[in-house]
Amino acid sequence: MKEKDFTILYVDDEENNLFSFKAAFRRHYNILTAISGEEGIELLRNNPVNLIITDQRMPGMTGIEFLENVIPEYPDIIRMILTGFSDVEAIINAINTGRVYRYITKPWDENELRMTIENARQLWNLQQKNKELMHNLQQKVKDQEKTLQLFVKYVPQPVIEKALESTEETIFDGEQRYVTVLFCDIRGFTNFSDSVPPKNVVSLLNEYYSSMTQVINKFDGSVIQYVGDEIFAAFGAPIATELCEEKAVRCALEMRNQLNLLNEQYKDKFKWEVRVGIGINSGEVIAGNLGSDDKINYAITGDTVNTGKRIETITKDEINRILISNSVYEKVKDKFELKSLPEIELKGKRNKINVYEVLDYKK
Repeated sequence: MKEKDFTILYVDDEENNLFSFKAAFRRHYNILTAISGEEGIELLRNNPVNLIITDQRMPGMTGIEFLENVIPEYPDIIRMILTGFSDVEAIINAINTGRVYRYITKPWDENELRMTIENARQLWNLQQKNKELMHNLQQKVKDQEKTLQLFVKYVPQPVIEKALESTEETIFDGEQRYVTVLFCDIRGFTNFSDSVPPKNVVSLLNEYYSSMTQVINKFDGSVIQYVGDEIFAAFGAPIATELCEEKAVRCALEMRNQLNLLNEQYKDKFKWEVRVGIGINSGEVIAGNLGSDDKINYAITGDTVNTGKRIETITKDEINRILISNSVYEKVKDKFELKSLPEIELKGKRNKINVYEVLDYKK
């Protein structure tokens, strides 16, 4: 701030002192004068002020009392006080409690006071720069929080938290985990999407994804990927969880129930029902961040994932069917009504595997 832009309010009950002060400093600073604390408060209400210099001994309202009235409404104004030696103890107490920046003994020396005022101006400039920096910092924090919230919509929260804990050397480290994977695919969606406007397709998909994701999160699962009209979720990665098989099956049943509500909502608009097939499998996987320095994706790979996907594909002939592998069956057979199916052949598997259909909770 330039000198002439710096406004000083000088308060003194002696008019001669007001005149002398203004004559001495008006060429360098913008000077306002008041003959009492009450008049000073009125001037503050109508003028921006950077520095207050006030006499201590004034009738009605002392300098310290005047400043105490000013602080709540104008906390940023720098405050200085003029005093005789008999008031020094009271002034020092005011300085120690943060009410006064500095005191000046009377009669004041012009050169000494000029230097003190210049120090105050520099302090004001520093305070304003600090406020600006703090404001910018707070804005950057808000922007980062907004970015993070937006990022969470693309990447599961646990993946973000894990990445933030990683270093450049460890961010691509993979790990072996025991997980349960769930694949949920919409049946007949290609034909549907060809028959309605793209805007309606996106609207329905977003509603579907939102509804299903809420269910997945409810059972401690994480959406690993959306692929077209398919959801790939995992229970046990990136964050380990107990009873991952049971949670996945509960999740699948809840997704099926939620699907009924979604269809009820859209039945009149599209004259079409969303139907899905769900496949669930458990086993060891390799989990971690895959990609390059420019783009990273959290991924889960391995035979457990491939088998889970292939189990989902054999649900195509049934509506809203939930199929589980034998590894899942062994962990949940006491809690759900399950139907054993004939052994099936899966691509990439030498031997046939056992698959079970989930009907409902056990009564």
